[in-house]
Amino acid sequence: MDALDVKKVAPDSLGPADIVTKAETIAVGKTKMTSLRTFLAALLAGAFIAFGGTYFCVFLGDTTLPFGVQRVVGGICFCLGLVLVLCCGCELFTGNSLMMSAKVSKKITCAQLLKNWGIVWVGNLVGALIAVFLMYMSKVQVMNHGEVAMTMVNVAAGKVALDPVTMFFKGIMCNVFVCLAVWIGFGARTTVDKVIGIILPISAFVALGFEHCVANMSFLPMGLLLNSMGVGAAGAVTLQGVITNLVIVTIGNVVGGSLIALVYRAAYGTMKKD
Repeated sequence: MDALDVKKVAPDSLGPADIVTKAETIAVGKTKMTSLRTFLAALLAGAFIAFGGTYFCVFLGDTTLPFGVQRVVGGICFCLGLVLVLCCGCELFTGNSLMMSAKVSKKITCAQLLKNWGIVWVGNLVGALIAVFLMYMSKVQVMNHGEVAMTMVNVAAGKVALDPVTMFFKGIMCNVFVCLAVWIGFGARTTVDKVIGIILPISAFVALGFEHCVANMSFLPMGLLLNSMGVGAAGAVTLQGVITNLVIVTIGNVVGGSLIALVYRAAYGTMKKD
């Protein structure tokens, strides 16, 4: 068995330079997908993240739990979303901000990058809204005597109440953690590696209260729907607040993810391999 064969079967995760190469190769592959395939893969990702968000809200529906337990275990529950995305093969807008590395390397064009981001963002939104409909019709919100519904409204209300500057920086920090989780996934050799590697970064961003635009595509519409039906204080979640949050958090997520991509590209992208 030659050295190349040994490298392919080695149990160790990929090193940073190899991850940069893999990330850029994946980015090129994403631009070659048809628009329909990209949209459908993005639709799945939006739904999967919504599943994780709903799991999070159901856990927080037990109001007797201490704050620390709610944040940490709730964050672990939310990991379901990214586990499904990375292990089942989907297109997630926040993770795709890592494509910026391939843009800087001139392996993809600005037009290709923006086209992918646009289709994936819309696909994530549609998938999230479908998941909200399915969850609502499944009556998940009535669990624990309606406490889950109240939790969903409170989560959404807290997000739309943030000032724009805070939203922006929470968006940056969120996607730093998310893209680090995706980066770990790129370096993983097995499904178990991916799942274990995802848990700490994703549960951390949730516990710290950072803002993820794709998660908010389900958190906010569900909160808006339930609030309009009389759950929580009247006007706690408004359409204007939902739109403002999604726009600002999306920009922050792009900045945070691009920072990870560009710093790793600068640090390891030009390293020569034997």
